Amino acid sequence: MEIVELISKHGQGGDAWFLNSEEQSLGFILADQGFDVWVGNVRGTRWSHGHISLSENDKEFWDWSWQELALNDLTEMINYIYSITNSKMYFVGHSQGTIMALAAFARTDIVDKVDAAALLCPISYLGHISAQFVLRAVGTHLDQVGFFDIGVHLINSICDGHIDCNDLLTSLTGKNCCFNNSHVDFYLEYEPHPSSSKNLNHLFQMIRKGKFAMYDYGWWGNLKQYGVFQPPAFDLSSIPSSLPIWMGYGGNDALADVTDLEQTVNELESKPELLYLESYGHIDFVLSVEAREDVYNHMIDFFRSWGKSSSS
Repeated sequence: MEIVELISKHGQGGDAWFLNSEEQSLGFILADQGFDVWVGNVRGTRWSHGHISLSENDKEFWDWSWQELALNDLTEMINYIYSITNSKMYFVGHSQGTIMALAAFARTDIVDKVDAAALLCPISYLGHISAQFVLRAVGTHLDQVGFFDIGVHLINSICDGHIDCNDLLTSLTGKNCCFNNSHVDFYLEYEPHPSSSKNLNHLFQMIRKGKFAMYDYGWWGNLKQYGVFQPPAFDLSSIPSSLPIWMGYGGNDALADVTDLEQTVNELESKPELLYLESYGHIDFVLSVEAREDVYNHMIDFFRSWGKSSSS
């Protein structure tokens, strides 16, 4: 059986892959196509509040960024799936899920357990984002308020009958062409999920510095953490050229900017297969009602072209 793991963006849990109808949601589509679907929920989401000693009310519970999600959480997810199935898998990530994948594939041997990777709205560089809400948040240092997440409460309060949340979504992610506006209230019952302000801070560091690097603790903190004054960069060229990569990206995406994506592609040793949709925004790749025809069929054909996952 072909195995696929789904990882979604910052502020979304694994349920994001199932919020449209069975005919429109990638999770259902893959299952109906015969894939063994594994859905990842990173720490902090409502489905991942378990801990051996801490609760979500503890400051230490939120002391992490996407760096830990990539090098610890994703690594363990892939290792666990492999230990259960004894088979390589296909990986699908959206937004933050792509940051996690690119960082993990560049730093660990887990890439040996992956047959191919599909990256939706891929980001490793964020120097050219145009999302106005995000740029204002970066300018006001909204990320430096502590370890607990404020995004869920902020967005939910703003969207509580006060403004049109479609306009807010546009300022956050760019204009989405094929989003089902009538389902906004339903989507908000599940999204967004909590995350840590340290994670937000790490993403904002990437925007300010234009680098794909580890968390910056400051000169002294970096020296203690990494043994150098500057946080080490992730080396995209270290991702094996033997790993087949497929990327889908949109012209209206205000987060995964085309210029930043080109830098990512140029630094990879392999040449990814690209799908560009000029009218698509950041959320369309997960929630567009047309995504099956526009995106998912192309992705599945890409996976099929590499044959069934091999057991070892």
